[in-house]
Amino acid sequence: MTEVIGLTPLPGVEYPLTVTYCGNCTMPVEYCEYYPAYDKCKQWLEKNLPDMFEEMMAGGKSSAGTDDAADEEKKRQKRGGKGMVKAKKKADDGPRKVVVFVAPRGKKRNTVITGLKTFNIDLKVAAKFFGTKFACGSSVTGDDEIVVQGDIKDDLLDLIPEKWPEIDEDSVEDGGEHKR
Repeated sequence: MTEVIGLTPLPGVEYPLTVTYCGNCTMPVEYCEYYPAYDKCKQWLEKNLPDMFEEMMAGGKSSAGTDDAADEEKKRQKRGGKGMVKAKKKADDGPRKVVVFVAPRGKKRNTVITGLKTFNIDLKVAAKFFGTKFACGSSVTGDDEIVVQGDIKDDLLDLIPEKWPEIDEDSVEDGGEHKR
C-alpha cells in the first residue's frame, strides 16, 4: 500500500469521526468550557449526556483543587458584550447639590451640569430633555456630568427645580465660568 502524506489515518483513531454538539451553545462539547455561559452548557450536558458529562468533569480536575476554579475563570471571556453589568456606585450622604457652570471652548461656550446623579436622576434622560428643550447638542460626558452646547446657564438655574421637584432652588448652584 502506498502512503500518501497527510491522508493517512492516525494510529488509534477510529474513522469516520463522530462529533457530539452541545444543545446550549451549538459547539462541540470539548469547546463548551470557552463559552461565556458555561454553567448552562454543564446543565445541558448533565441532563442529556450524563456519561460524557462525568467523563469531562473527571478529566478536567487538577491535582490542586483550588487551582481548577482559578483556571476556569481565566478561560472564560470577561470583557465586552451585554453580559457585563456595571456596578452602581452609591451616592455619598454628603451635601447634595447641582452645579451649573459655563466652560469656554474656543470661541464657543458650553454649559456643564454636575450633581444630578446625587438626586437619582437618569443622566441620559436629562441630557435628552435639555437637548430637546433648547434645540442644541447635549450629552453625558462623565460619571455625573452633562455638557449642553451654548450658554444657557441662566435658563437652567430656573428650569432644573421646575422639571425635577425633588431638587429645590437652594440645591442648584451657579458655578460661574471656568474651564473643565
